[in-house]
Amino acid sequence: MKTMKHQLFRKKDITTLLQDSLQEKGGLKRTLTTGHLVALGIGAIIGTGIFVLTGTAAANYAGPALTISFIISALGCAMAGLCYAEFASMIPVAGSAYSYSYSTLGEFFAWFIGWDLILEYLFTAGTVAVGWSGYFVSFLDDFGIHIPQNLRMAPFDHTSADGWFTTGSIINFPAMFIVAIMSVLLIRGISQSATLNNIIVVVKVVVILLFIGFGLSYIDTSNWSPYIPQNTGEFGHFGWSGIFRGAAVIFFAYIGFDAVSTTAQEAKDPQKDMPKGILISLLVCTILYIAVTAVLTGITHYSELSVPAPIALAIDKGGEGLHWLRMPIKIGAIAGLSSVILVMMLAQSRIFYTISRDGLLPKFFSKVHTRFNTPHNSTIVTSIAVGLIAGLLPINILGELVSIGTLMAFTLVCISIVILRKTRPDVNRPFKTPWVPLVPILGALICLSQMVALPLDTWLRLIIWMLIGFVIYFAYGIKHSKLNKK
Repeated sequence: MKTMKHQLFRKKDITTLLQDSLQEKGGLKRTLTTGHLVALGIGAIIGTGIFVLTGTAAANYAGPALTISFIISALGCAMAGLCYAEFASMIPVAGSAYSYSYSTLGEFFAWFIGWDLILEYLFTAGTVAVGWSGYFVSFLDDFGIHIPQNLRMAPFDHTSADGWFTTGSIINFPAMFIVAIMSVLLIRGISQSATLNNIIVVVKVVVILLFIGFGLSYIDTSNWSPYIPQNTGEFGHFGWSGIFRGAAVIFFAYIGFDAVSTTAQEAKDPQKDMPKGILISLLVCTILYIAVTAVLTGITHYSELSVPAPIALAIDKGGEGLHWLRMPIKIGAIAGLSSVILVMMLAQSRIFYTISRDGLLPKFFSKVHTRFNTPHNSTIVTSIAVGLIAGLLPINILGELVSIGTLMAFTLVCISIVILRKTRPDVNRPFKTPWVPLVPILGALICLSQMVALPLDTWLRLIIWMLIGFVIYFAYGIKHSKLNKK
């Protein structure tokens, strides 16, 4: 029993962890600058949140006061982001929350969060690929190019009333196509992938700024009155309770900034650049979210915004003067979703790579391409898994599985900061989370409260996924761990 306990809670020494990453031969290549990291953060965060969630949350929960919801949600993310920034500067290696947990909470918790991150990144990439497919099909339809019905949606669907049923389709081909394209880019090199992401980020930010800039002239301030709609008598539907419910809903619009930390081992100066990449991308996205929400609810009354494409609706409401923006908005949405897929698949392959280097997964996953210096095997496995998920499963089931993994990772990172400040005060911290333990404790509580609010089905699927992970760990990982050999 004592031996088993020792194995489960053995920790990686931070000093050794850093030395291994610096001395590794034929490993990942350090090519990313602060600009690359900020763009990766923006590329991961701005996607379905700004193009879809803003309208739904305003119409059903907060009204024009959704701008306050974004500020509240951003504060929660900022607290977690500050904790990520300290870890990323202190332990600048690939692996994100998995690596941080390994050095603070022990191997079992590290595997737990690593397997949890696999769930987050795989299903986020799959979900966004399905969303990308919808926008891409619509874009082609505008030019008279029609993809056959049986190749544009998943063969299975699910509703609470009918359960699982077949749709008559064969596969969602466009979703699998974009995953394959991103896979090739990721294998060819991190610098090429980062450069493409930079271009995509510029496109979607320009489109968003065009909407904000030109939309300002079409705002009807009467749509902002009342700014905080009166509560309907049910908790969460308008009033201040609606603002907080809206904050919980649009929290998921911020999912993705943690993916920046998975590239720490490929940053040129990670101690300085990682905190900047995480915090600047969060700040930029928060400002854009608030501005888009203000313009959106100013052009269109919040009660009309519960539609799949609220920005397109606002453009229609603006009349002839804004109609020219319809095509750029679609291009921006396609570009925005493309970059999310790219960054999530990048993050996932780095998680596989890092866990494999620790011996908890087979060495196959940590092989690095001799020419491109990328973990090509991990990328191929990631692309196959994401492609199957996106091609076969409906978006509603995929979306439900995304958020809980992220919130759990945020919670453990916040708790780990407090633990490490007590157990290893001697470690060099180029960036320090302010007001410890207040900031990490508040960050953990905010994340835990939102996990509790998630549906029971989501928890059941998480439990099944984690049970599969436990079987893999106890059957393979615990025996082959590098720490076990030591």
